[in-house]
Order: sequence, then structure tokens, then C-alpha cells
Amino acid sequence: MRLLLLSNSTNKGENYLAWAKTYIKDFLGNTPETALFIPYAAVTFSYNEYEAKVDSALSELGYQVKSIHHASNPVQAVEEAEVIIVGGGNTWRLVQQMQELNLMAAIRKKVEAGTPYIGWSAGSNVACPTMKTTNDMPIVAPKSYDTLGLIPFQINPHYLDVHPEGHGGETREDRINEFIAINPDVYVLGLREACLLKREGNELNLMGSKMARLFRKDLIAKELSADEDISFLLEKVIS
Repeated sequence: MRLLLLSNSTNKGENYLAWAKTYIKDFLGNTPETALFIPYAAVTFSYNEYEAKVDSALSELGYQVKSIHHASNPVQAVEEAEVIIVGGGNTWRLVQQMQELNLMAAIRKKVEAGTPYIGWSAGSNVACPTMKTTNDMPIVAPKSYDTLGLIPFQINPHYLDVHPEGHGGETREDRINEFIAINPDVYVLGLREACLLKREGNELNLMGSKMARLFRKDLIAKELSADEDISFLLEKVIS
């Protein structure tokens, strides 16, 4: 499998996907590609607007973006895709729509056969076995929490260490510790903004300008460096 999983689309003060363009170009290469875009995480703006935004950003790299919402047969569109891109937004809405359109199995089969997959934020969440480590509010109810399972561990995108002064609620680390208390055999990778994961077959690398934080029950949380080989996360955990 070939995966590029980004924590976020935009860094403060930058244009859309600007920080990630070098990684995307390196990942997809120089051959012009038409990417099938999955826009279903959008809630407060239209799919047409989302498609145009992503197409504008990636056209600078020589790639064309076509949103799946135009397809009369979405599963067939996945089966014929050269590249699959899943954008960020609300993970609950994204998963609900992907399940209702029977896209989970179709995308999994296509990516397992070698089609490149790029996702950011919610698009990275759905590459995990489940959506349970999303940060998003459950504005809709999907049929299940199960997602694509393209990696055997969980991602928490937009991971933050900050606990604002005067805030009495849980930190992001507190929430992840709750998850691993109930799911002791699952790694969770807190992916800070401007970080990404690149999977090429059985190799997995952390890239970007910041470190990531790795959690698992009964293990001390560990900081992982950018450009670090973290392929061990692709191995099935044996308890």
C-alpha cells in the first residue's frame, strides 16, 4: 500500500495545503494524475467549493481533482481511480456518507491493490481501523465506528499538548489515555500539525517539522522524531 496521511491541511498564515505540496509531489511523482476526491467531511460549505479548493491547490503540481459527488456510480468511480484523496472536516459525517455509499470496502480493495491514498485530518482518521480517536463532534450517527483499516493503529490528528490556563476540562492526552485504558492493545499516534505519515509497502516514516507522540497502555508516552522509521507500528500487536 501507498499512503500519505497528513495531520492537517493548512498551517497558520499559509495557503491551503502549502506546507504539504513538496511531500505530495514526491509521493505522486511527475506524471500528471487525476485524483478522485472524497469531499464528504464538508459540512458548512458545498462539495463543489471543496473540490475547487483542492483542485486549485494541486493543479499547481500538475494534478487534476475530480470529486466523487459528481459520479452516478461512486463505487465504480473508486474502482477506476488513479489516486484517491480524502479531505478533512467532520469525521462523523465523512464516515456516515462513506458507509451509506458502500465506499469503505471499495476504497480498501483499491488501495490494497496499489492505488495511492492521500488523506488529511478526517481523511487520515478513516485510514485507521476505527474513527474512535477523532476530535470531532458526533453531528450524525454512522452505522459503525469501523473505517478503512489501511493501518493497524490509530491516529489523533491535530494533536495538542496545550492546556489553556483556566480550562478545567481534559487535555488531549487525557482523552487518549481514556481510549488506551479501554483498548490496551492499540497504539495511538498523536500527530501534531505540519506532520505526516508516509507508507510505502511495509515501511512507515514520520515526516514534517514537528515530533509526534505515541501512546499505548502500560507504556510511557514516547516522542517520535521527524524522518524516523516507525515501521514497527505496521506490525500486529501481540498482547
